[in-house]
Amino acid sequence: MKSTEAEYQEIIRQCQDLFEKKNKDYGTSWRILRLPSITDQIFIKGQRIRTIQEKGVQKVEDDVSTEFVGIINYCVMALIQIAQDQKTGELSADELSRLYNEQVVEVKELLFNKNHDYGEAWRDMRVSSMTDIILMKLLRIKQIEDNQGHTLVSEGVKSGYQDIINYCVFCLIKSNALRTNA
Repeated sequence: MKSTEAEYQEIIRQCQDLFEKKNKDYGTSWRILRLPSITDQIFIKGQRIRTIQEKGVQKVEDDVSTEFVGIINYCVMALIQIAQDQKTGELSADELSRLYNEQVVEVKELLFNKNHDYGEAWRDMRVSSMTDIILMKLLRIKQIEDNQGHTLVSEGVKSGYQDIINYCVFCLIKSNALRTNA
């Protein structure tokens, strides 16, 4: 079995590769999106995953794993928008790569701190449960956004996006393990 760090790095490498290729196709047009729009896009992807899990059948060929990759990349977009104070406009490929890396380094640090404390409990979780947690975190983010970012005791939207990235990585690790053991 690979280490969590090696598995994490491989998944993030694949996500970033796709992100950078799409940037070549579309540029940074996504920067026009406000955070609630990014949240809704992530929600759509999460809801599709859950619907397919519940129905056991899908009618659109796109593999569910691509939806987890998409969620990761949309969360990185959201984190970049937060760090950039939601600026718009094009970013160079080098600048975008730097910003992407900054965000995933911070998210990876969070993952390993939590992974230490929880003892890799995620390895015993079901992918469907993690999908539900992703959707719950999205609903929390939507509520915080509807409250103009104000919370009484809760963490803000940034930590929600970071947790969602990590749960998606876990789902992809578990899904790859399921495929290689099949």
